[in-house]
Amino acid sequence: MRTGPQNKRLWATLAGKDAALARLAQQAAPRDGPHIQHRVALTDGVEALQERVQQYCPTFTLVLDFIHADEKLWDVANSLFGETAAERMPWVERHSLDLLSGGVSQVITELRRLVSLTTTTPTQQTVLTQVANYFERNTAYMRYDQYLVHGWPIASGVIEGACRHLVKDRCELSGMRWTTTGVENLLRLRAVAENGDWEAYRRFGQQQRQQRLYGVPGPAPALPEN
Repeated sequence: MRTGPQNKRLWATLAGKDAALARLAQQAAPRDGPHIQHRVALTDGVEALQERVQQYCPTFTLVLDFIHADEKLWDVANSLFGETAAERMPWVERHSLDLLSGGVSQVITELRRLVSLTTTTPTQQTVLTQVANYFERNTAYMRYDQYLVHGWPIASGVIEGACRHLVKDRCELSGMRWTTTGVENLLRLRAVAENGDWEAYRRFGQQQRQQRLYGVPGPAPALPEN
């Protein structure tokens, strides 16, 4: 039975990919040791993000988030059959299983074949070509059959969930307006709370205040175990 995320740490920033991935690399380094067999990074297939991950985390194996791959299949199904057609579900299921069983190349071949049919409309051809190109470019990161054998994650649901409850649920409420500095500070405080570090953070603040006011450091804050 697959376990859920262990020792999860949350952090968010608006400072861009470089700042986020530098922080990721910094957080990952202390966890290295003989117990670590492999490191995996899931992305949405955006080339700029993949390049940054390889730059900051060169030992990580890149994996294309399966949910994003599956969404591309739905784009094709909606284009071919219409957004309410019953034929969509079996078509997507069949090709999703192909992807999961290591058949990325055969899915790409099928998409290219559909493009060549005289019955395919120009709009459908555009969608089919875009998805085929997307899969082709990400083929090296879509070895889902191998990833599952190793027990690696193939979907970024925990990350998408964190984006929602850490960021959107607080920062995208109706009528809200934020400055960059204000939202950065808020996100850091929310991450501290979500990571279970609030008491350590509070003690650290007391220590810093005592040092600033009296020139004498307070007791060192207890660090989180993970």
